[in-house]
Amino acid sequence: LIVILPPSPMPPLQVLRKPELEQALVTWQQASDRYQQINDPTGYTRSQINQVQALRAMGFYARATKTLEQIQTTLEKKPDSLLKAKALQSLGDVLQKVGQLNQSQETLEESLAIAEKLLNSEAVAATLLSLGNTTRLQQKPEQALEYYQLAFEEATSPGIKIQAQLNQLNLLVNQAKWSEAKALLPQIQSQLNQLPPNQQAIYARINLARSLMKGETITNEQNVAQLLARAIQEAQNLGDKRAEAYGLGTLGNLYEQHQRWQEAIELTEKALLIASNAPDLAYQWQWQLGRILKEQGKREEAIIAYTQSKNILKSIRSDLVAISSDVQFSFKESVEPVYRELAELLLQPEADQGNLEQAREVIEALQLAELDNFFRDACLDTTSHSIDDLDPTAAIFYTIILDNSLEVILALPGQDLHHYTTNLSQEKIEDTLTQLRASLAIKRERRFNEKRLDLSQKVHNWLISPIEADLATHNIENLVFILDGALRNISIAALYDGDKYVVEKYGVALAPSLELIDPQPLVREQIQVLSGGLTEARHGFEALPNVNQELERIQAQVPADILLNKSFTDINFKTAVNDNAYPVVHLATHGEFSSNAQDTFLLTWDGKLQIEELNTLLRADTKQTNPIELLVLSACKTASGDNRAALGLAGVAVRAGARSTAASLWYVSDEATAFLMNHFYQELAKPNVTKAEALRRAQLAVLQKEGFAHPYYWSAFVLVGNWL
Repeated sequence: LIVILPPSPMPPLQVLRKPELEQALVTWQQASDRYQQINDPTGYTRSQINQVQALRAMGFYARATKTLEQIQTTLEKKPDSLLKAKALQSLGDVLQKVGQLNQSQETLEESLAIAEKLLNSEAVAATLLSLGNTTRLQQKPEQALEYYQLAFEEATSPGIKIQAQLNQLNLLVNQAKWSEAKALLPQIQSQLNQLPPNQQAIYARINLARSLMKGETITNEQNVAQLLARAIQEAQNLGDKRAEAYGLGTLGNLYEQHQRWQEAIELTEKALLIASNAPDLAYQWQWQLGRILKEQGKREEAIIAYTQSKNILKSIRSDLVAISSDVQFSFKESVEPVYRELAELLLQPEADQGNLEQAREVIEALQLAELDNFFRDACLDTTSHSIDDLDPTAAIFYTIILDNSLEVILALPGQDLHHYTTNLSQEKIEDTLTQLRASLAIKRERRFNEKRLDLSQKVHNWLISPIEADLATHNIENLVFILDGALRNISIAALYDGDKYVVEKYGVALAPSLELIDPQPLVREQIQVLSGGLTEARHGFEALPNVNQELERIQAQVPADILLNKSFTDINFKTAVNDNAYPVVHLATHGEFSSNAQDTFLLTWDGKLQIEELNTLLRADTKQTNPIELLVLSACKTASGDNRAALGLAGVAVRAGARSTAASLWYVSDEATAFLMNHFYQELAKPNVTKAEALRRAQLAVLQKEGFAHPYYWSAFVLVGNWL
């Protein structure tokens, strides 16, 4: 973080504990009040920016963004200044943290232009460093490397110089560019030697060691160990317990990599002891301890360590996105494996009921963690539900894809949990699912049908066949799936048992997590629909000529208000949602779901409506006590080539605040969609027909219509959330 002038005598904000941060925040709030009283706008703005730094370090990004936007509004009217450049840079950093990468880039470029105009090298370097971090997250590594190099060349302070080069090295290592990384190393070591023995130097040495540990061809174990030993010694000399714990744990990780188990355990346990007040480090060292114990064959002890790590992660849900940059952090590398590896330990060998219950809870927790990371915010309220409470005719399938298996845990009402395994590599599982998705989403000639049915039956054998007899015994009507990874991109309704599709026997629903289900049935007397859509080509997207027919057919079935084409604007949509408590919102417009919230959108007449804007529009009336019962998105698709794209669908479903969301996984002909939606609302209006059953009957109507039997036409539509 950049500390705004006047310089603070305190240590960098990101390493302060929460009580200290809260005190710093109070101090700066008091300073703001004093500056206002003496009519000092510059001092007031500086203290406001310092408050933002504290809010960022505490993980309160929404509050930080709001304060920064207020500062930005104030500064817009004033001439360019260093203060203005710093405020914009800080806003760009906050936007980057919450995943709004395009806005982050635009804001940082504005900051850079002001800093360059003022000829302030240090402000230019700091903003270039921030731009490097943003473009790296935008998956533009070459541009990020260029920004880091420019930041290094422009910087006058050793702090920014070393950070720019460390970020460069880390990115080169992640890209396996070993020769370039090796060439950069002497420069970094020279920069490090010029730093005084302070906190910045300690973290720089540890982060250098962590990058070097990823590429063993760059240097040897002894050099890395010496680097860490010096960092640990300097941390001890300064009395910096957090930095000491970080160094000790990293040294333990080095010995873990080289299978020096006893030394690795001793160092990890020592780091844990010291890191008791730093949960973002403690969870990593508990996970590390679990890995080492697992390698030693101590399964029960490993489970205890992994469980501790998972519990710490749960306790810091709201802080995960705020984990400081001195601890190199990536969800996919540093959080997700904790859950997957713990699930694997719990499910092998043959798990007892206690372990199955715990594994089920781990799968739920992983789903929530993925959504938190998708939103860059722990925004989801959870409530524990039993299937017995929700629906006595439903079976819940919990799935998780591990390195060498697909695991399924089944919950039936009033029964012990069932567990079954398909032993296949993750690569083979994902390859099969990719092929199945392609065979469903593209209508091909009849000669391809056999391959499609073979793939559909193979996945049916993984998920449903092992337990089909029990489903019949317990009179199960609805199958509810908590799907993992690439499983989210396929249609469960189109799986095939050798005789029938799943949709011919069961209602199907998807749940991002059972804990997010609001188990209220739809009140038929209150069905009123707000429908919006585009028939005309807009913003590079093709026309949908049958949307008009789709919306008119819905209006013929249930009371509905229509916003079409030029009337389907952001402001008209917001006004309609504000003025009426619509239980159902139906949007027949192009949209795309992605694993990146930035790339998840719906199209209105105005342009792309991002997921956060949709959330704001649908939740615009905070006084409205009734949530949206059903959100229907009838012309969407998941991003091609993105294995985790359907996470965006779950994200839209959850963020919109609707109890249920019905949406398409791929673009379907709008003629088939209009026919399906007509039947869906026809069934939905009937008493005692659940949403899952209404969708099933509508899909069957399409399947049985001449020329529409291929799953392309009917199986794209999925129901997410409450199926009742």
